[in-house]
Amino acid sequence: MADVVELICYPVKGCAGTSMSDALLTPAGLEHDRTFMVISEDGVFRTQRRHPRLALVRPTVSADGSRLTLDSADTTSGYGTVRLDVTTSAPRRDVDLFGVTFQGIDQGDEVAAWLSEFLGTPSRLVRVPPEHDRIADGWTPGPSGYADSSAVHLLSRSSLALLNRRIAEQGTPPMPMNRFRPNIVVDGGFGQGHRGDDGDWAAVPHIEDRARRIGIGEAELGYAKLAVRCAVTLVDQEAGVRQRREPLRTLAGYRRAASEGVVFGAKFSVVRPGKLSVGDEVVVHEWGDAEL
Repeated sequence: MADVVELICYPVKGCAGTSMSDALLTPAGLEHDRTFMVISEDGVFRTQRRHPRLALVRPTVSADGSRLTLDSADTTSGYGTVRLDVTTSAPRRDVDLFGVTFQGIDQGDEVAAWLSEFLGTPSRLVRVPPEHDRIADGWTPGPSGYADSSAVHLLSRSSLALLNRRIAEQGTPPMPMNRFRPNIVVDGGFGQGHRGDDGDWAAVPHIEDRARRIGIGEAELGYAKLAVRCAVTLVDQEAGVRQRREPLRTLAGYRRAASEGVVFGAKFSVVRPGKLSVGDEVVVHEWGDAEL
């Protein structure tokens, strides 16, 4: 049997995540997930690929989404905290996400100044407009905020354990789960179709690749695509510093998809919204062949 062991929301795209014991899964993912985004002055989204210090920005959003607080995990500098009343009525502006134009609501000069100083480059903060209607593609298309693609990223501990065994063979320390920035982390077998030698359900690495329809708590997820990995996985999420090779070097040796590059974990769309909790059983209702 597989259970949810972590739920992580990332209110501001590219910034630190917030672990939760319970969460509402909305049609566009965990409530408040990737609702905000840091952009350049000309509207292009900022990412840890070029700005690894984003990992040190710790957002906190109120339950109703009306208040946002940003503070810094960089204890060596006195950046302090910025708090803002979130606006959804300000004028919209164009924002660029992977070359596609969407709309964003600018959150004002105070938070822009804080982010600009922290990142060392002019930056602004925008919020997804209520009328945002982006549909991410994949096997199961679905709504998405400012996430890279589909609304939910799911990863199993068994997949990470296999990666870390292979990394250890290179004499490199293990990777923590936060390098991959999942929304849902599961542990154990997926409840159907994969028995170990002792007759118990086995925790099979990368079994999430084959799960096509998943029930968790009150919600249901539909498989969209494999999660393509990029240079963000090289960023130490505690230090906000980019490392040199791992985990991409090791992943490239056994997780390279023919058309997509290096993959690790899976993306899902929300088929049925509902409440999720750590400890919920993960039940796979439909299986398919892995795309790898």
